[in-house]
Formats: sequence, C-alpha cells, structure tokens
Amino acid sequence: MPDPIELHVRLEGSGPPVVFLHGGGPGCSSWADFRQSAEIAAPQRRRLFVDLAQYGDSAHGPITGPGWDHQAACLLHTLDLQGLGQVDIVAQSLGGSVALTLAAQHPDRVGRLVVTGSQPVPAPDSAATARALVREARSRYYGGEGPTPEKMRALIARLEWFHPERLPSSTVMLRYEHSITPWAMAGADGSGRGEPQDLSDLLAGIEHPTLWLWGSHDPFAGPDYAVALAASMPHADVSVLARTSHHPQEERPHAYGRIVREFLERKEDQ
Repeated sequence: MPDPIELHVRLEGSGPPVVFLHGGGPGCSSWADFRQSAEIAAPQRRRLFVDLAQYGDSAHGPITGPGWDHQAACLLHTLDLQGLGQVDIVAQSLGGSVALTLAAQHPDRVGRLVVTGSQPVPAPDSAATARALVREARSRYYGGEGPTPEKMRALIARLEWFHPERLPSSTVMLRYEHSITPWAMAGADGSGRGEPQDLSDLLAGIEHPTLWLWGSHDPFAGPDYAVALAASMPHADVSVLARTSHHPQEERPHAYGRIVREFLERKEDQ
C-alpha cells in the first residue's frame, strides 16, 4: 500500500469540525456533492470538504492493496496535518465506506457519522447489480469519444437524481471538470483504485452514533439495505428521504441538511 498523502481540503466556517466526504462516481468531489447542503447541516461548524485520493484536487497515482484502508490512512494523515483531533463526518457512497473504516481503525478520531448511499458490505441480492452499474457507467462515460458535459448529465440523471430535470448545469460542469484531470483519466476504467473490501466483521464494533441517511430510490441498494446495516450496529439510526436517488443531499439539500443538523446536535441518543 502506498504512503498516505495530504488530501485537498476546502475550508468554510468556524467552530467544531465536521468533515464532508464525497462519492466515487466520475468527477465527484466533496464540494460538488455537498456544497448545497453543508451549511444547512452545520451552520456553526468548521466545514472541511475533503477530496479523497484520485478525486477532485487530490492528485494520486494507482492505489495498491485495500482501497478503503489507504483512503482512511490519507484522511487520518490530513486530519493530523490540520491539527484536528476528533471530527464528525458526513459522507456519501465511497466516502461513507472510508469514514466507517476510519471509525473502526481509529475510533478516537471520529465522533458522529452520517452515511449516505454507501455499500461497506456487499448486499446479498444487489452486489452484482451495483458492480455492473458502476462498470457500465464508467464505460459509457469514458468510452467512445470520451467524457463530455452531455455524457456527465446523462450519467447523473440515470444513477444519482430522482428528478433529473432539476439537475443544475453548475453541478454537471463541476463534475465534468474533475472527471478529466490526469489522475481521473488514469483510473477511468476503475483500475488502480485499490482492492475491494468488506466491512462485515467491523460494523458491530463501531460504537459511534451513526445515521444511515438514504435516498428512497437509490439504484445501488434500497433503504432495506440501510436498515439491515443499521441493525448490525449498536448505535445506528435510519432516515429515508422520499423522491431522491443516490444523491439526496443534492436533490433535497434543505431536508437533508435539517436531518443532519438535528443528528449532529443531538445531546444523547434515545
């Protein structure tokens, strides 16, 4: 496994730190994924939008060894360089699996967790479907004439938004621009992103308050998957946002943000 790198961080606000981690789709970054909901979710917090290795502005070569372990090591290294101790984490898809890995390996560095659209454990009835969706999406987007804004809009509309007619052009362009960086293009076929992992044996030991915040029509795994994972953890809750897909924090940012804020500010779990 390569040595951890310092990840790119965009900072906003002041107060107790909360980290936002993005998903693994082409062109994802934490600013693109959470810029609409973050201030609603954490208005009086120091908000850190962290780009995982090979995404956004975090340049990185091929990852060997377990992928989430390496991403978690990079995140830990970055938190150290930022002078941060314990942080809350709000995470989407890939970012959620990385956050759970960090919580399992370094429990003292994580406070509360919000996990959206992640698959840290293969879903028995949909794991093959999810992998096929990811492969097909990358092949369609990077194949043929290569990436274009039109192909990015089609990808997001098909897999990430329940109401694609509401998809802002600004989101499409942010994602497109980060999908054509040299490090993004180098991993266009999905290779070099590290070995897949299964956190089945770790979830029961993650005692952090955790909210599985799900889109009602997530094509990769439905709300029943989130319910099953929450049931395997000692302090986990589930919330489902209707009329959303894989990126509920973008489709319904105000509703998503209000739910996250209530969870992050909760004094005790009942």
